[in-house]
Amino acid sequence: MGRQARLFVPGLPHHVVQRGHDRNSVFVESRDYEFFLENLIEIKSRYNVGVYAYCLMTNHVHLILVPHVNGGDISNLMKRLSARQGRRVNRLEERIGTLWSGRFKSSVNETDSYLMACLRYVELNPVRGGIVNKPEDYPWSSYRQRLGFCNDKWIDNDPVTAELGNDLAAIQCAYARFVKAAIPTEEIAFIRNGVRRNQLTGGGNFVDEIERRTGIRVENRGRGRPGK
Repeated sequence: MGRQARLFVPGLPHHVVQRGHDRNSVFVESRDYEFFLENLIEIKSRYNVGVYAYCLMTNHVHLILVPHVNGGDISNLMKRLSARQGRRVNRLEERIGTLWSGRFKSSVNETDSYLMACLRYVELNPVRGGIVNKPEDYPWSSYRQRLGFCNDKWIDNDPVTAELGNDLAAIQCAYARFVKAAIPTEEIAFIRNGVRRNQLTGGGNFVDEIERRTGIRVENRGRGRPGK
């Protein structure tokens, strides 16, 4: 059976997950995380791909990316990013072979509530994993940058969090409340299944829209709008 084709749509956010080979560690020391982010900043500009969120876990990464011109530029970005990280680890560990577990997974996200839900899902990974108690305590996700806990300002403005308030302080306060609210179990499962199966994360109308735009039949249907 052939590999399932991944769907990329310019102008829409994509939840991307890349895992280490056999779930082995990709990041061991701080410099490993820093190196990945430095390259992400460089390569995203080269391919005109926006980064709405990221979270680097020990053995996998979550990214929310939007290709502004060419949907396939997500693949170009991930290919270069993964290759550079692999060469670094192989050189340091004096080894050969792959660092990553095959192809990355990707799910096109409907904007509005679904994108908000995915931002929260990505930035709460360290809390769900039991690494930290609060998302702001984890240094390798976009949450600290989004909430102003660090001086980094390179993540791109997304189309949904800006609507949470009239100024930056109000937006950050509202987003913090949203993240701290309990995530329904079915919402977590819906987001996970979308990215694992390279399917869409959105409602039925969104699926219809993507089918019209791409001419590709999309089988999965959304469960309805996630809770605010």
